[in-house]
Amino acid sequence: MVLRATLVVLCIVLGVALFSDGSGQAGGWIWAAAMGLLVAAVALGIEYVLREAKPGWLLGGVAGLTGGLLLAGIASWAVAVTLPGFEAVPVLGFLLLTGFPYLGLIYGIKIFAATGILGQSETSATSAHASVSNKILDTSVIIDGRVADLCETGFLEGTFILPQFILNELQHIADSSDTLKRGRGRRGLDVLGKIQKMVDIEVQIIEEDFPHIKEVDSKIVMLAKKMNAKVITNDLNLSKVAELQGVRVLNINELCNALKPVVLPGEQLRVFVLKEGKEVGQGVAYLDDGTMIVVDNAKRFIGSNVNVVVTSVLQTQAGRMIFARLKEETEGQEVPVAKN
Repeated sequence: MVLRATLVVLCIVLGVALFSDGSGQAGGWIWAAAMGLLVAAVALGIEYVLREAKPGWLLGGVAGLTGGLLLAGIASWAVAVTLPGFEAVPVLGFLLLTGFPYLGLIYGIKIFAATGILGQSETSATSAHASVSNKILDTSVIIDGRVADLCETGFLEGTFILPQFILNELQHIADSSDTLKRGRGRRGLDVLGKIQKMVDIEVQIIEEDFPHIKEVDSKIVMLAKKMNAKVITNDLNLSKVAELQGVRVLNINELCNALKPVVLPGEQLRVFVLKEGKEVGQGVAYLDDGTMIVVDNAKRFIGSNVNVVVTSVLQTQAGRMIFARLKEETEGQEVPVAKN
């Protein structure tokens, strides 16, 4: 700002010095100062236009403009020498002096931008943009909070799109009279604040809405299709609906299931039987990662640690379930195991 103000003052002073007639009349001074102010305005306008220009574009424009002026000068000289008496030479020279520099400026920028001189080429920039696409966060994954942990590890990067209707829903949950809902809503707002502070993540809050659609999930899918974005969620139903409509989905639960340790039929585990299962005599236990283990004839061991042998593993979209038998029942006999 100081430099711009200095430029304006300097242009006014130079305008007065160069354009005033020295008569001391007020009109002459005002006219000279106005000329200086006009020059400053033009310079600041050019700076504003070129503010977002890439260095390669600027260099290409200067190189093309210089080449165009040289070609225009050579062409004008050649026409003047070959046709000295032709009356249209001044007009032709004017056209050359305007046409060649303009073409040089335009094509200089295009060539430098395409080749990537002093900057990233257009092709690589497009590829980079495609590799890091926009991602839309839904309410469930924000409240869940694990997306922030993934961002910290660097597995997620780029731009996160946060629609205003999602933010409104979070605020509504945070203002709920129900203590549990209020806590979940505030947790979601804290997670968003944490993500916004990360260096590699950009969070864009957009006002885009679809008033004719009532369901928030449907709005998310519509917005993702419009913006060609991915949806980050842990909602199984939203994942299915989005995939049916051709929207790419990043499901946090599916990622967590894929990262769980592999358990094969025949392996032995020591687990804590927590509760009774659905079938008669069954007991239910859990691994450290939350995977449920259904143990046959383990109801009598509820509240105790037992050794079990895995018989089968069932993998579904909702998660993984392990079926096992007590080790003491399998000793001395072949364990019937079945793979999923």
